[in-house]
Amino acid sequence: MVLRKLSKRDITTKLKAMQEFGTMCKEREAEVVKGVLPYWPRIYCKISLDHDRRVREATQQSFEQLILKVKKHLAPYLKSIMGYWLIAQCDTYSPAASAAKVAFEKAFPSSKQPEALAFCKDEILNVLQDHLLKETPDTLSDPQTVPEEEREAKFFRILTCSLLALKKLLSMLPKKEMQSLEEKLMSLLSQNKFWKYSKHSVPQVRSAFFELASAFCQYLPELVKTEAPRVCPAVLLSIDDSDAVVCPALWEAVLYALATIEDCWSHVNAKKGVLPKLWTVLREGGRGLATIIYPNLLPFISKVPPGIAEPKLEYFRTFFSSIIQGLSSERAIASPSESSAIITAFMECLRFAILQKIDKEDDQRQIHQMLIYDQLIPLTNAVLREPKLQNGPLFYQIAETLSSWEAKAELSNDDGTDEVFQKLLSNFWDRLLKMCVLHVDTLDADEKSLFAISGMLEILQNPKSATKPNNRKSLKIRFTDEDESERNTENGKLTEVRNSDSEIQADLQCRKEPLEDLVCNLAELSIVYVNEQKSEQHLKFLSALLNSFSSDRVFQVLLEQGNDTSSAQAESQNEIKAHHESPSVQFLYMNLITWLKEDWRKDIHFLVDILYSVLNCCNSNDERKIVLDDLTKMDLQWIIFLQIIQKACSSTTKLSLVSDWLKGDTLGERLVMLADDLCHLGLKPIAASSESSSSERWTLLSLVLSQHIKNESLIGETFVERIIDKLQAALSKAKDLSEAGNTEPSVSFICDVASSFFSSVKGCLLMPSSEDLLLTIFQLCAQRQDVTHLTDLLVCKLKHTWMSGVDSLVRQLRTTQKQSTFLHKSALWVKNQIQSSSLDVKSLQVLISAVSDLLSKLTEADGQSGYLVGAYFEHVTPNKIEWGKLHESLSAEWMHKPLLEGRLSMNCEPLGSRVRLCGTTKLPGHLCTSALLSKMVLLVLENGIVHGNDDAERKKIDNIIAELLYSLQWIEELENPPCLLLEYLHMLEEMHITYEKFSTLSNTSSLQQTIFDRSQEHGRLWSLTMAKVIHVENTVSCETKQLFKTTEGFLPLTEGRLHTLQCLSPFLIEEEKKELVFHCVAKLMTCTQTELSSTDGAFGCLSILNSCLNDRSIDCDHLLPGILKIIISWKNDNEDSFLFSCNLKETSAQLLGFNIEVIRYLPLLLEYSTAPLADNEWDFIMCSMLAWLETTSENHSLYHVPLVQIFACVSCDLASALSTYFEAATPETTENLPVNLISEWKEFFSEGIHNLLLPLLVKVTGENKNASDGSFQSSVLTSLGKALTYISKDQLLNHKLPAKFVAGQKTNLPDKLQTLLNTLSPLLLFRARPVQISVYHMLYKLMPELPKFDDEDLKSYGDEEEESALSPPAALMSVLATQELLLENILECIPVGEFAVIQPLSDEFCLVLGYLLTWKLTLAFFKAASSQLRVLYSQYLRRTKSLNKLLYHLFRLMPENPVFSGPTSEVPNKDTKTFFTEELHLDVKGTGVLSSQIPHLACSVYHITLKDLPAMVRLWWNSCEKRVFNVVDKFTSKYVSSVLSSQEISSVQTSTQLFNGMTVKARSAAREVIATYSVDDIFIELIIQLPSNYPLGSITVESGKRVGVAVQQWRNWMLQLSTYLTHQNGSIMEGLSLWKNNVDKRFEGVEDCMICFSVIHGSNYSLPKKACRTCKKKFHSACLYKWFTSSNKSTCPLCRETFF
Repeated sequence: MVLRKLSKRDITTKLKAMQEFGTMCKEREAEVVKGVLPYWPRIYCKISLDHDRRVREATQQSFEQLILKVKKHLAPYLKSIMGYWLIAQCDTYSPAASAAKVAFEKAFPSSKQPEALAFCKDEILNVLQDHLLKETPDTLSDPQTVPEEEREAKFFRILTCSLLALKKLLSMLPKKEMQSLEEKLMSLLSQNKFWKYSKHSVPQVRSAFFELASAFCQYLPELVKTEAPRVCPAVLLSIDDSDAVVCPALWEAVLYALATIEDCWSHVNAKKGVLPKLWTVLREGGRGLATIIYPNLLPFISKVPPGIAEPKLEYFRTFFSSIIQGLSSERAIASPSESSAIITAFMECLRFAILQKIDKEDDQRQIHQMLIYDQLIPLTNAVLREPKLQNGPLFYQIAETLSSWEAKAELSNDDGTDEVFQKLLSNFWDRLLKMCVLHVDTLDADEKSLFAISGMLEILQNPKSATKPNNRKSLKIRFTDEDESERNTENGKLTEVRNSDSEIQADLQCRKEPLEDLVCNLAELSIVYVNEQKSEQHLKFLSALLNSFSSDRVFQVLLEQGNDTSSAQAESQNEIKAHHESPSVQFLYMNLITWLKEDWRKDIHFLVDILYSVLNCCNSNDERKIVLDDLTKMDLQWIIFLQIIQKACSSTTKLSLVSDWLKGDTLGERLVMLADDLCHLGLKPIAASSESSSSERWTLLSLVLSQHIKNESLIGETFVERIIDKLQAALSKAKDLSEAGNTEPSVSFICDVASSFFSSVKGCLLMPSSEDLLLTIFQLCAQRQDVTHLTDLLVCKLKHTWMSGVDSLVRQLRTTQKQSTFLHKSALWVKNQIQSSSLDVKSLQVLISAVSDLLSKLTEADGQSGYLVGAYFEHVTPNKIEWGKLHESLSAEWMHKPLLEGRLSMNCEPLGSRVRLCGTTKLPGHLCTSALLSKMVLLVLENGIVHGNDDAERKKIDNIIAELLYSLQWIEELENPPCLLLEYLHMLEEMHITYEKFSTLSNTSSLQQTIFDRSQEHGRLWSLTMAKVIHVENTVSCETKQLFKTTEGFLPLTEGRLHTLQCLSPFLIEEEKKELVFHCVAKLMTCTQTELSSTDGAFGCLSILNSCLNDRSIDCDHLLPGILKIIISWKNDNEDSFLFSCNLKETSAQLLGFNIEVIRYLPLLLEYSTAPLADNEWDFIMCSMLAWLETTSENHSLYHVPLVQIFACVSCDLASALSTYFEAATPETTENLPVNLISEWKEFFSEGIHNLLLPLLVKVTGENKNASDGSFQSSVLTSLGKALTYISKDQLLNHKLPAKFVAGQKTNLPDKLQTLLNTLSPLLLFRARPVQISVYHMLYKLMPELPKFDDEDLKSYGDEEEESALSPPAALMSVLATQELLLENILECIPVGEFAVIQPLSDEFCLVLGYLLTWKLTLAFFKAASSQLRVLYSQYLRRTKSLNKLLYHLFRLMPENPVFSGPTSEVPNKDTKTFFTEELHLDVKGTGVLSSQIPHLACSVYHITLKDLPAMVRLWWNSCEKRVFNVVDKFTSKYVSSVLSSQEISSVQTSTQLFNGMTVKARSAAREVIATYSVDDIFIELIIQLPSNYPLGSITVESGKRVGVAVQQWRNWMLQLSTYLTHQNGSIMEGLSLWKNNVDKRFEGVEDCMICFSVIHGSNYSLPKKACRTCKKKFHSACLYKWFTSSNKSTCPLCRETFF
């Protein structure tokens, strides 16, 4: 099958088949595979030539597998395969070729390959000859199926491969086989067709042909000689073939032919056929193939016989001129490799031409002159003019050529060669001078050409020192003299070894004179131009010349030239000559200084080069120092000195010339003055001078400070110290300058200078001045950028600077025992910063980062790190008194929460700062100090540094972490911590300053002990901190026991011990608690009257008791009534201690504390006591509760006093606890209660509570419009609100509030009810959640009572008013209107469908909460109304657009994914809990998660709205824009529809409503309701189907069975039911009930309204009453109204008469 597939035409089929075949060969048994062999040759020979290269590659790979499997069994088939196999190895697609080669190597080891080929050679030749001579595109491929293009491509490829295969065969056959091969090949070579391939149109074929021709020359030279008449023209006449593919093969063939066939030139016409073609190629620069063609030129011309190269002069002129012309072609200039190949070939051929012996001396001279004058010098000229060629190899080649000529000129020969070469050289120098002068002697001389000339002269002077641009080829040409017989020929190229260095040195001696003459001439010319024409480029040229040729002779020439001066100048010149003998120094004073003083020059480095040339010629260092000091004293530009020093640093020879001057005083003093100027310049408020000049001066300063050579500074040590002083003084001023504008550059520069100084100078930080500089930089980095006015980049620079400084400091402290003033001063500065309470979070963060960086640098000090870090710690840590002040800086606001929650008890007014936190922008010092020190502690622990005594260190560390925990506890106890503190906490998290981090690094038991000791001593916040640590650590009670040994240890009680016990109580085990309780009870029994309110008396014991009872983990119920008896006895003895119905203004804090604990005890007694209480005990509890409430009510003006506030809260909580107790009472529990207790509670006590509390709520909220006001805490409201939620409906209706009415308010409610609504409704706007929730709970009880008052009024509305509307309770509606206005402002910027996050307890939170609660009440009211009233109310909502606004808001307040995360009420099931499936519990105390309350409430409102007002929501939805429409549809379908549908269906199933003659069933799975109606002999079945997006989509009504009803009537009824269900705001049952009434009326004989074809109106449920006087038909009022308004007529719809 596979082999059959291989013959298919489709490429993919063939490819897959071939791959499959390869796999089979690999996997099958050898015997099976051998069976394929007979068929393989035919397939292989065809498919290995396939047009698709992938198929060819796969074929060779499969062949390899086949060979590996069958091995030598392939032998019988070799001859038929081998020809094609060889062609495949020469495939133009290299992966296929290499696959074929791999297969060949697998079949035959390399030693056997020649034999294998010899074995098959005849067959191979037959195949190849067939391909080369017989085959055509049409015979190789089927013309009918293969396109012409493809046929030709395949044919040319096979031609190419066959030629290459023949070459391969020749190269691989053993020598002995060649003889027999020659005869075979004769027939091929005799064919004209074969030779025509040299002119073939396809380059690959031509290339392969020339490769084969080379192979013939190599392996069958005799055969080639016989075929010379055909070979030579084929090869030599193609010499101008410029195809990149063909060229390499062609030139190889050309050289082979010339070398193999002696008489090859006799077979072609050289002058007409070959050389003109060559000249053309050369004139065109090799047509982009110079690198291939030009290296072959020398061997080529060396093989041109004398006869053809006559006349020699013309021949060489043409040859070299063509090369020069080719060099100027664009392609050659653009490519460095091409131009370099051309130049190299030119020079090689030139040297060859010069060496040619010519009989006539005259001719030889002429040729030499022509070569120098017309060829070499013009070429040099061309290169000098073309910048792209100036870096080429020409100058090196000339230097080398000169060396060889000079060597020949010095050898005295008999034949006069030396004279010839001397003449040649003198001609060359002569001409070179003339050419250079041409370039230099012009005013607008080209700068690049001048630069090239100086470069050339430098190379000619010293070819060794100048770096060669291209040393890629190590192959050099050497010309052997004629008499040397030894030739090393390879491809006709002659190679040689380089001359030795000593020879070159000798050569240079004889070159020195002409060179120096040339230089003097050029220098002379240049100075004239410089002096007379101020020519800049000539000056640069002069600088370059002097750089290489600085000798007295040159300077002398320059002096003579610049001599024509006035008499005044002449005098000063004579003076200079008297002082300085050296011409170079005279030149300096007369010329160079003048040039240096000209400040218009941008670039002066070449003048500095001239200066160094002058110094080089000076006789001694002293002379040099004098010259340079003179320069320093002159007012020269600083950049000159910068460049002198930079050049000195980069070269040791130059440094040795100026070192004495660098160390001298003249320069030192000038640099100190420079530093002073620079620092002042940047810090003056005026704008700094030009940027660039100052930057050069800074660079100079930096260089002299930081550049060290052999561990010595460039300038004297004293000067370094003075400069650093100047910098430090400048920076400390920059700190105080607030205008950032102009300090920036100088700070930046000082930074750079200091940075390089610190990092590169050893021992620099032992100078006091540099330590001060370091401190100043550190301070700039440790402050906020707002303070220092520095940019990010500068701060980054400064940081890098001080870090490198501290690095150096640490290294130096390691070697010396000196104290560091920097560390001491910086520590004190940091301490001052953190204790000053002047930092905000960002400043603190910057400071902590800086100190951390400093510490981490100190920790790197090997061996000394412990000591350094320890000392730093000591300096930064506050002492005891300072800690005390820091504690006082924390405000006492934190106490409110723990006192209220009963975690701490106090009987004195809390002390501490009364500062309110709301407006602060700076962190208290305590927070800053604890954060910074903790970060330091963590760093020390991380790096494991130990310093000093271990226990003492441990104690210090524990103290610091304890203070951090104290800070954190303070923030945690604040009720609403300001943003500043939240930022602070976030910063601690980010910087990993946490207790968790500490506990991973260290053991915390000693820390707990420290905190416990502080708790016992101070109590208060320390106790709460201790509780937190114990909670986090989850410490087992026995360890806690360890902390306080025995409970007796706590007596006598102090405030500290009391608080410690209160906070420990949740962590004690039962035995310990019991022991504690017994102690307390014992103490209570012995308490005297005076001890009641003292900490060590009843107050303390009750506090501990309450704390122990709070979490109900102790079994001591039997003790509780006893304690109550003790309390009653105290009351009987001294009632004044109990604050019954009194004014608290004068009451002591101790007495308040005592009462609070007694009140706290009573709810715990009710909850936990199992023994029944006696009558008098109940009386005590009830009466005390009312008396305390009276006290609370009377003292509402004192709520700003913390203890009074807590007294009010606990009194209300006691009332709530009693209400809960009696509400939860069951017949079983009431058995044990006194007989009349329940009735007394209901008739008297409960009434008493609410008569006190309801007016109190109104009073308190009236006085304080805003709960967030400082003097008033919402805690009282919470407790008060909680107590009021227990009020019953009757108590509400019988309230004793003062009457409150609103002018112009439309209402049908009785006055008392209206007053209640008017009083309570506005409280929904109150900015305190507890008030809003408790008011909601009270109003919710009233809502079902209200609609009945409108019902009586409904009768008066009648049918007369068209489209009439009725407002829900006006008090609620006015609140709603206010809320809508405010809410618009908050939410209008948020697109509908995006979730708006509301911050819990913010003003927005209260507003949104009130709004949603108002709607919940409105909807509850709506639900309680009858269907006729609903129509009127919904009409009102539609007019005011309130409902539309609500729905838009809901889609901003409901989360996109309303998943419920709290505790669920039902048994857990598989469905996800959402806010729609879970009930929302609104508790005044707000135990739930506040953040999810608004979203949950919003979802709850949406749910109720959909349930009770489906028609109105549907109307709104259909009117929405497309985006909102989709959002609503998607959300409702996903989360609400399923819940509503199942509720609707289950309400049908559980409905108790009975219809006469109609039964209703529901199917929950199919979401269907089926109603069956039967009367007399009529039977109707209706199927109501709920849509997937119920209730948004319309409900479909389908017909089931029907008997005895006409089709038209049937359709009407279905339409009516559908209308009722779509347009009524109610449930399906209500819709069905309406429809049934409609049908019943029809059967009772009431006629349809002829407009809506229904008896009962679809939306207002009225009957047809308006009759036409003419036709007597009756219509609904609403239908007629619509008819008249839409038709603009007042005629009867039926008889068209005017309707009266």
